[in-house]
Amino acid sequence: MHIITLTSDWKEYDFYVASLKGKLLTDCPEVRIIDINHRIKPFNISQAAFVVRNSYPNFPDNTVHIIAVHAEPANGGVLLGARKDNHFFLCADNGILGLLGGSAPQEVVNISGNLTEEPGPFVSLFVFATTACRLSGGAPLSELGSPVNNYNSQTPLRATIEDLTITGSVIYIDSYQNAITNISQELFTRVGKGKPFKIYVQSKHYMIDRINKRYNETEPGDLLAIFNSSGLLEIAIGSGNAAGLLKLTTNSTIRVEFNEG
Repeated sequence: MHIITLTSDWKEYDFYVASLKGKLLTDCPEVRIIDINHRIKPFNISQAAFVVRNSYPNFPDNTVHIIAVHAEPANGGVLLGARKDNHFFLCADNGILGLLGGSAPQEVVNISGNLTEEPGPFVSLFVFATTACRLSGGAPLSELGSPVNNYNSQTPLRATIEDLTITGSVIYIDSYQNAITNISQELFTRVGKGKPFKIYVQSKHYMIDRINKRYNETEPGDLLAIFNSSGLLEIAIGSGNAAGLLKLTTNSTIRVEFNEG
């Protein structure tokens, strides 16, 4: 089975998503199309990268991931095809490849010239559809564009460590308004080594001193911390809206302080 996933900032109520799906089904009707997310905030490549990097490892090898977020290239910009972790990614050269995290792609090519017809104003729609279908049909990435060595590669924002303190940031607000941070369970364990701790939210206005295993261990309305399925520290409220009630946004600071004794 050939799988192509779609992530965009186009929104479902416009015709863009349907047009892309129609083009894919016309060019490669045997593929299975999976929607990851079409509610990315316009041009927000950090949000798109977070969603894709926490989704793609669960897909089969050789899945093609179209990331149509901030995808129309600027003057002189290009569209990229990349092979990474046995997956293929199609996106603009806007920094998103680096934001996917992990190891660097094994191969990156410029697919901007990969057109079979006049594209009109939505260049990425036709380039991505054509390239995705050819990849799904078994074409090597190296045959679909010229090699690219220098591309815009931003890096995900990382938590910092100072003595027994980890300072991190909220990097994503999910649909339950839980605040997901860039503090990983691995980092928390490595720095803390089992020591008592306090998690401070919004400076020292709110404090948590335990980690839940499940959300429902905490009474409704009470603040909680949990490591989510991606292994990242998450701030939530039992049956509540943490981001809204605590006025958390992406880039809000979360600090973990470990005690010696």
